[in-house]
Amino acid sequence: MKITDVRVRRVAKQGKMRAVVSVTFENEFVVHDIKVIEGERGLFIAMPSKKSSDGEYRDIAHPINSDMRKVLQDTILEAFEKAADEEGTGVPAEDQSEA
Repeated sequence: MKITDVRVRRVAKQGKMRAVVSVTFENEFVVHDIKVIEGERGLFIAMPSKKSSDGEYRDIAHPINSDMRKVLQDTILEAFEKAADEEGTGVPAEDQSEA
């Protein structure tokens, strides 16, 4: 399945979330509310989730295998970095406090 569009909405530094992303597949299917999160080992993505009646969060949509997850994460993080460059900061959100 080919990713045909990635839209990044960067957020002001609040907690560990850096952006909310929408990804379009094959120009026919879109997944909204994928989050870019800053973790201890760098940036990663969190799929859209919903809180269940037992208080646990469950993914609404997610990759089935690790290969697709890697493709998705790499594509999203590349678009995130490009958005930082286009904003003129040239600095990814996780490094802005040090700039």
